[in-house]
Amino acid sequence: MPLNDNFVYAPPQDPLNILYQDDDIIIIDKPAGLLSVPGRLPEHHDSAYLRVVEQFPTAKITHRLDMATSGILMFAKHRDAEVAISKMFQARTVSKRYEALVQGHLSGSGCVDVPLITDWENRPRQMVHFELGKPSQTLYEAVHYDANQDMTRVVLTPITGRSHQLRVHMMHLGHPITGDEIYHPAPTQSPLKRLALHACYLAFHHPITQQPMQIESSVPF
Repeated sequence: MPLNDNFVYAPPQDPLNILYQDDDIIIIDKPAGLLSVPGRLPEHHDSAYLRVVEQFPTAKITHRLDMATSGILMFAKHRDAEVAISKMFQARTVSKRYEALVQGHLSGSGCVDVPLITDWENRPRQMVHFELGKPSQTLYEAVHYDANQDMTRVVLTPITGRSHQLRVHMMHLGHPITGDEIYHPAPTQSPLKRLALHACYLAFHHPITQQPMQIESSVPF
């Protein structure tokens, strides 16, 4: 959780944007700046989880997005759905896709395959560590380069789900995500005033009915 002594938590107060719900699951479009789950301090309790629980008291979160990341976030409405979704994520049968704006001219496509570990002296920062890191893979595809802004729009597909994986992998390529306050050397220069990373697509088989599901969210940048 990217919180420090100087951090002032002021999440957006827009109404909950529900992308899909039924008797078993609820999927929302989390705004950038809102925690997925409550922080340790009372002033950091406002979160996507608590906002969902206000409307659906039995809801349980099934995965997380960084506070600075926006996009698709899924919750289970009951225990059976929670267990089934957990198994899906463990088995990597859930397909996730993100869009990002990265610094510089990135072209083509490929796979970033470098192991990651927590930088304990600089938490929550993560880092590449070839001896002790956990295996981590991200597919990337450059979509469009904006020469005026010196930024490339890229589609990112995580194969693994390590903390800050997409952000560290893009930095490792030499193209940090625009507005990234942890990994970009000049985050305040971003014209967006936010981390340009959005979870735009989620595909899976429904945890109870087994029907194929595809959820999409419009990219806000």
